[in-house]
Amino acid sequence: MNAFDLSRLRPRLPSPLEPVEDERFTRRGLRLLLKRDDLIHPDLPGNKWRKLALNLREGDGRPVLTFGGAYSNHLRATAAAGRLLGFDTIGVVRGQELADRPLNPSLARCAADGMRLVFVDRATYRAKADPEVLAGLLARSPSGTYVVPEGGSNALAVEGCTELGRELRGAADVVAVACGTGGTLAGLAAGLGPGQRALGVPVLRGGFLGEEIRNLQRAAFGGPRGAWSLDERFHGGGYARTDPALDAFAEEFEAWHGLAIERLYVAKMLYGLVTLAEEGAFAPGTTVAAVITGAPS
Repeated sequence: MNAFDLSRLRPRLPSPLEPVEDERFTRRGLRLLLKRDDLIHPDLPGNKWRKLALNLREGDGRPVLTFGGAYSNHLRATAAAGRLLGFDTIGVVRGQELADRPLNPSLARCAADGMRLVFVDRATYRAKADPEVLAGLLARSPSGTYVVPEGGSNALAVEGCTELGRELRGAADVVAVACGTGGTLAGLAAGLGPGQRALGVPVLRGGFLGEEIRNLQRAAFGGPRGAWSLDERFHGGGYARTDPALDAFAEEFEAWHGLAIERLYVAKMLYGLVTLAEEGAFAPGTTVAAVITGAPS
C-alpha cells in the first residue's frame, strides 16, 4: 500500500453534523449546527486532513517540506502524517531566534514525530515563495522533496476541501469557518450547493485574505466558485492571540455545551457567529453550520 493512501488511517468521513441548542440563536429563530471536522482523525483533525490528503497523494511517499509559525497546527499535522505513513518531513519555521530557545509544546510534538525543523529569519520566511529562497531550502533537503505551502493551502488543498462543502449541501443556509490562509474557505464555498453561502472569519489581521482566496480558486478551478464573504472583526488581536472577551466567551460556550474549544481558530469563529446573530445578520429561519476545524492542543 502506498504512503499516500490515508484510508488505512480510518478517517471518520463524512464528519458528524450535530445540532446545538443555544438560546442566543434559538430566540432569534435561528438553528445552529456544528460540523465536527475535529473528529475526522485524532492526529490529523479537521481541515488539516482535507487539505493534506490530495497533497500527500501527489507526493507519493516522498519527503515533504512545508512551512509554519511556532504554533502551526499545519506543521503538527504534517509531522503526524509522516510518522503514521512513513515518509520524512521538514518544517521551515518562521523566526531564527527560536532556534536558540527550548522547543514549545507544538514544535516539540513535531520533533517527536520525526520532523526536521529548519529555523529561518522572518525576512527569509516572508520570501519563502521566491525561487532562489526555495531552491536554497531544497538544496538542504533529500532529492525529490515535495513542497507544500504554508497552511497547506494550494490548488490541491482547495480541491480537497470541496468535499466539506458537498457534505453540507442542503443542510444549512450559511456555513462558517475560521480562516488562516483561506484554502478551506475557497474549497468549502466551491462545494456548497445553490442558495448556500460560506462565511469566513479570519484569525489574522491585515485585510489581505480576500485576494488570496480568489487566487486559490483561480488556481484550483480556473475562476470563482460559490458564494462567500469575510468578516474580519473577530481576529482577537491577530494570529496566536486572544483577548479577555474571547476567552470569557470560549469558557462560557464550553460550560454550556460540554465541548472543549480550540482558542486560536474555532473560538474566534464561534464568537463571530454569536455576535452576528445578536446583530440580526441572519434572517429568522436561517440554519447556520459552524465548522469545528480543530481541537484544543
